[in-house]
Amino acid sequence: MSGPELPIPSVFAPVSTPAFMIRDLSWLMLAICGVIFAVVAYLLIHVIVRFRSPRDADDREPPQVYGSSAIEVAWTVVPLLIVLVLFLATARTIFEIERARGLSDALRVTVVGHQWWWEFRYPDLGIVTANELHLPVSETVERRPTVLRLQSVDVVHSFWIPQLNGKTDVIPNHPNTMWVEPLQVGTYYGQCAEYCGTQHAHMLLRVVVHAKGEFDAWAAAQRVLPAEPVGAGRAVFLATACVNCHTVRGSQAEGTFGPDLTHLMSRATIGAGAAPNTRENLRRWVSNPAHLKPGALMPAMNLTDDQVDAVVAYLMTLK
Repeated sequence: MSGPELPIPSVFAPVSTPAFMIRDLSWLMLAICGVIFAVVAYLLIHVIVRFRSPRDADDREPPQVYGSSAIEVAWTVVPLLIVLVLFLATARTIFEIERARGLSDALRVTVVGHQWWWEFRYPDLGIVTANELHLPVSETVERRPTVLRLQSVDVVHSFWIPQLNGKTDVIPNHPNTMWVEPLQVGTYYGQCAEYCGTQHAHMLLRVVVHAKGEFDAWAAAQRVLPAEPVGAGRAVFLATACVNCHTVRGSQAEGTFGPDLTHLMSRATIGAGAAPNTRENLRRWVSNPAHLKPGALMPAMNLTDDQVDAVVAYLMTLK
């Protein structure tokens, strides 16, 4: 089963301060490369047309010209100047982004890459969630940038949301940082941009940018423990190996290997974007994760149909 269809993110539609810098640099590089292409194409076509052999030409070799100081200097100096301009423009953009001025009061989020999903921890807010990054919008009167600390627990991943910032690698035992400052409310999409195994293509990123009041409300809701339902589903969930991998705050499930499920139903997708988060897809996921995401590290629990229905009913209460 294929995942939900998502809009194609573009670096030419930025909504974040660093992304605007990257967009401007991209336009400069495209302009320079476009001029180079036009000049080379013109010269190539001119030579082909101007010096083509007439049909009645003999086989004698045309006059040969050896050496031209002017041409030698031109094709040495001009490329050097082009490379220098590109280098200086790129270095300036990198330094401006890395300088990250005015971020002393930024929201801090730790991003942890797993095979094949994303974990998001908000240490100052006491929130842990998965696969959906929620951020406040930054306004002129009140800047609200976010600093992301990137780390991996297994292999090399890469964190990339084109409309918010450039690609940054997520390397085991070597934390990286990046920052974003979304200027528009909306939902933006990204992807792990470094091949990390079988389900690399289904390691999607979904970023929801809220207005100030909406973000505060979301954060408050994430801190609230879900009501404990009474039923067979919760008992089955707590009696299986699910508790070894997943956390449901307020219960005996305290695993950290898999995503935190405390507010599972507040998320739009399951399996890091593998499928929409619906009852039917959730049932298929619990029955056999490999049906939705081949190679997923979550094993099938070999539950009966009644047990699967009960567990799904329990999970649907985790809002």
